[in-house]
Amino acid sequence: MLTTSPEDHPADITALDAAATTARDGFACMFSTSDEYEDALVTLRRKEGRYGAPFDWQALLLTGCVFTLSGILLLVL
Repeated sequence: MLTTSPEDHPADITALDAAATTARDGFACMFSTSDEYEDALVTLRRKEGRYGAPFDWQALLLTGCVFTLSGILLLVL
């Protein structure tokens, strides 16, 4: 038969409590809302370079319109 002395119980309870606290800390989330998580995720991905600089379509469109209007103007005159 396995017997334990009464002096061992507080130490066991303390050890069990410490183990439970450690386990709970492993499941804790550092973000309180999903918005905070998404902001942190986007910031991290930007630092990694996943989001490149957007292509400047306005300059390309403006150049195309200038050439098209110049061509039409040359045909008309």
